Amino acid sequence: MQNDAVILLIGIGLAIFVVPWPWNVPILILFGLIEIAETSWAWRWVKHADDTRGPKTVIGATGRAVTDCRPSGTVRVHATMWPAECAIGVDGGQRIRVLAQDEQTLIVEPVD
Repeated sequence: MQNDAVILLIGIGLAIFVVPWPWNVPILILFGLIEIAETSWAWRWVKHADDTRGPKTVIGATGRAVTDCRPSGTVRVHATMWPAECAIGVDGGQRIRVLAQDEQTLIVEPVD
């Protein structure tokens, strides 16, 4: 079951088992409206969220080489493993900076 239906289920449970007859209909309506408001707020929040990972954010970022990059290897940038190429060569564990991206491969250089 998803978390977005929990408020509505609580309202239904209250209306059926706790609240007496004349008040159970307003309780159902109230919890239904709360559920609609919560869902629309969540959709709006997700729609306007900025990308914090992926290709757009790694250029210029620093990270560490996981394996030797002579010329190809693996690096970790923003806690994500990426295949990488380095023309100069980088030892495993050395700090790197991302210069560019070629599809899913990062072009990196060592950081002094």
